[in-house]
Amino acid sequence: MFDEPMEDPAEPTLNPADRAREKADEFRVHAQLAAVFEGVRKFDARIIPGLNPETARDIQRTMGRLEKAKPADTPILPKESTTDAAGLLNLPKTRDLSTNDYHVHRRPGEVMIVRWLAGEEVEKLYERLQAHFDAALSGFIEDERANEWKLDEKAQAFLTALEAVKVNMAERLLRDPIRKLNIFVLSTQTADEINISYLCDHIMGVSAAELVGEQSAPPDEPSESDLAWFFKLFALRGMRDGVEQMCFFTFMQK
Repeated sequence: MFDEPMEDPAEPTLNPADRAREKADEFRVHAQLAAVFEGVRKFDARIIPGLNPETARDIQRTMGRLEKAKPADTPILPKESTTDAAGLLNLPKTRDLSTNDYHVHRRPGEVMIVRWLAGEEVEKLYERLQAHFDAALSGFIEDERANEWKLDEKAQAFLTALEAVKVNMAERLLRDPIRKLNIFVLSTQTADEINISYLCDHIMGVSAAELVGEQSAPPDEPSESDLAWFFKLFALRGMRDGVEQMCFFTFMQK
């Protein structure tokens, strides 16, 4: 989950099958971003500022330890990380924090956001992941086929390869192994620059000020620099007491 596309899918040196895989990766990453951050707009999630600073820092440090402990070739965490991973997933109980909502700690030019999901909330997120991916893929193909008469042989081959792409998001995110083997999985998504207005206005359906605070929000007529934030999202998944759980920790910096 949240592993980024490697290169520009439009790169002319790629063959049609490789281009199709790259384009599918682009849709998958966007589907993941949308599913994690659409809660306010779709599922009555709240943005709750005032997350205890020490709790926020503890989560940040623990996610950092888990990331360092994770083998390079798999998102599955080693057994020695079990205590840290289980503790993060259990924070809603131990710190009396709600699931589904976005818990926010703000500093000028810096924001930490934590969102936990459990049980049916996890089920719904997987449904939304698949729906976002399928809609993006089918919409792109439909738009391209509408102008099929303009396409050259390579473009036709690319679309044919893309139509053959099948991505099962739950399978891709190791959902069955998590539930059957009781493992913990951590993956990340990083962007040197994410458009804060796109994230807030388009995906979340809120103003940037509601998420990052008035002091850090872009002005009414923002420049590209005003809109660009560093973005890193940690996605931890696992089981606690027989309940499927997720913890999403986001660090953003202006």
